[in-house]
Amino acid sequence: MIGEEEDPTYAKTGQGIVQWRPELVAGQLRFPGCQVDMGVPDMTVDEAVSQGVRSLIIGVAPIGGIIPDNWWNVITDAAHQGLDIVNGLHLKLKDYPKVVEAASQSDSRLIDIRVPPKNLPVGTGMKRLGKRLLTVGTDCAVGKKYTALALDKSMRKAGMNSTFRATGQTGIIIVGAGIPIDAIKADFISGAAEMLSPDNTADHWDVIEGQGTLFHPGYSGVSLGLLHGSQPDAFVVCHDATRKVMSGWEHYPLPSIGECIEMHNQLGQRTNPDISCVGISINTSGLPTDKREKYLNNLQMETGLPCIDPLIDGCGAILDIIREIFK
Repeated sequence: MIGEEEDPTYAKTGQGIVQWRPELVAGQLRFPGCQVDMGVPDMTVDEAVSQGVRSLIIGVAPIGGIIPDNWWNVITDAAHQGLDIVNGLHLKLKDYPKVVEAASQSDSRLIDIRVPPKNLPVGTGMKRLGKRLLTVGTDCAVGKKYTALALDKSMRKAGMNSTFRATGQTGIIIVGAGIPIDAIKADFISGAAEMLSPDNTADHWDVIEGQGTLFHPGYSGVSLGLLHGSQPDAFVVCHDATRKVMSGWEHYPLPSIGECIEMHNQLGQRTNPDISCVGISINTSGLPTDKREKYLNNLQMETGLPCIDPLIDGCGAILDIIREIFK
């Protein structure tokens, strides 16, 4: 369900599920005037029920995690007709009495994804066995989740021992496990990240989905806690090739990729002195086709690191660097 969302950036939950679990997607529920199209059939609640659909997923992630009032009649109807409601926002479905009543009558489930485990520890900073890679970014919604999923898939295809670790609602829905890092009280963020990627065998890689950015005026605290708790041996910087300012914070410019690498090295060394940047992942979907290769080549010359769009180029160049550094 993406309602009347106008900005694809804020429909990232729905789009991520369509991209990575297409076999489970029956369609999209859009309101008149919706500007976002995920490339799957449009479907009403009645049509979904008649085709055997079991769940309605709230597929948007707007700033502040609040959805418009006019959505609730549709959500209530879906619950009344027996669809499970899957919610990845900060709000809780149990706080909406009409939805709770409808679900109780139909025996449908109300599933809130952003519910962290109980009794999370404070981070210790103690070194753990195994290897970890964290995707980081110059902004929110620049490809950290996609990059982590693509890297994990490429690693496993190459015969490496790898596990994707979800830290946000979409990643958790895609793989069915993880910890919603931005729903955790600040004191326990790094501890949750340590719990997410525990001791493992020496050859095992945890590929950890990044959140926010260290440079964001609103979300940097989440990013820093995740960085310190993950103790990454390697990190990949993610960036949107056409973005110049923070999405939704147009008064706030993005950092350069060089500054982003430097800051993550400096702060990451607090819990892992051997942290290393192994590549740059670029969302080039907004670039004209004839400018994409030049953009990536120039950035590679500037940084001395492999620069790829993982959905187009694959992750082989980054895996080569990982193999070289972590022999």
